[in-house]
Amino acid sequence: MPNLGWYALVLVVAVGATAVLTVPARRLSARVRYVALPNERTIHTEPVPYGGGAAMFLGFLVAVLAAAAVPQLRPIFTDSPELLGVVLAAGAIFAVGLIDDVRDMSAPAKMAGQVLAASILYFMGVTMWQFRVPLAGSFVLTPGVIPLLTAAWVIALTNAINFIDGLDGLAAGVVAIGSGALAVYGIKLMGLGLLDTDNLGPLVAVITCGICLGFLIFNFPPARIFMGDAGALLLGVLMAAATMVIGGRVPVGTSGETYFFFAPVFIPFFILGVPIVDMAFAFVRRTARGMPFHTPDKQHIHHRMLRLGHGPRRSVLILWAWTAILSAFLLVPLFVHRANAFIPLGAAALGVGLYTLFHPGLRKGNGGDGAEGEGAAPPGPDPSAEVLRFP
Repeated sequence: MPNLGWYALVLVVAVGATAVLTVPARRLSARVRYVALPNERTIHTEPVPYGGGAAMFLGFLVAVLAAAAVPQLRPIFTDSPELLGVVLAAGAIFAVGLIDDVRDMSAPAKMAGQVLAASILYFMGVTMWQFRVPLAGSFVLTPGVIPLLTAAWVIALTNAINFIDGLDGLAAGVVAIGSGALAVYGIKLMGLGLLDTDNLGPLVAVITCGICLGFLIFNFPPARIFMGDAGALLLGVLMAAATMVIGGRVPVGTSGETYFFFAPVFIPFFILGVPIVDMAFAFVRRTARGMPFHTPDKQHIHHRMLRLGHGPRRSVLILWAWTAILSAFLLVPLFVHRANAFIPLGAAALGVGLYTLFHPGLRKGNGGDGAEGEGAAPPGPDPSAEVLRFP
């Protein structure tokens, strides 16, 4: 059984390092005018620093170095070059996002950066090997398929997280919940002997959770700093790497109770259900209208929440709740093997669903949650920009 204390220590280091680094990152970004400027698609009224992505990347590096100093975690670093691959891919995608924040890269150029990050992961061995689909059996991936799946998965998750990065705290909170659930899942698999103890997935998930929590201290509404594309794309690559090496490396013969009722191939669709569904609807919506996939619009999940009458802060909390419920459906079978354990989760999902559609503010004719300017849906932001609310 892996030592949970060391993973907890790495989590604390990631939270603390990111929180501490966010302060100078915010000041430096403001000084060099690396900021999100208000425009017709946003509802923040002042320039807001973009340096959160840099603080998250540096917090990630500090946490990796801290983990390397732990003897019990050292096999993750010495048995294969995979963690180095994650660091290099994270650096590459962070650079792509940083450039995009400063000068708006074209969609093909941004996708080329995502493919570059995916290629680094593939050549360093950070890929899935096999997966199992319920009722369809297990599949061992061939060498010709693995690079394509790796690239597709990196592109999918980076875009999914970038799309929901449209309200203060939304992307960071969703990824914090999802990566935390993934870490628990992976550590449990290690304890059951279904994952090697040198699998890097749980460690990457723990660090991802930590940097999101450290950043949220400054990004929860009203936000004082944004992560920008540099942070959103970074989170996408980290989650892609973690899900691939956990969900794609469970032994093919695993079945029954140890599978927790869900094949690992479905892990991302639970822990990142909100951004993945949002991206899928965006793809269908824009394709049906003959629009390029990267074309910004105001039809994302958070925009729809605003039009329902929820204010930005309430919308964020509701979408966090949906992520937590979906993640719980993955984790509950880890600890409770009875079907009636899902009854409370079903009740919670019903309650959140009803509140989402029929919250009291709608009946009173005001959908705000107490902050100035909230209520009737304001103009939706560009999917690549976050939104700031001032009290």
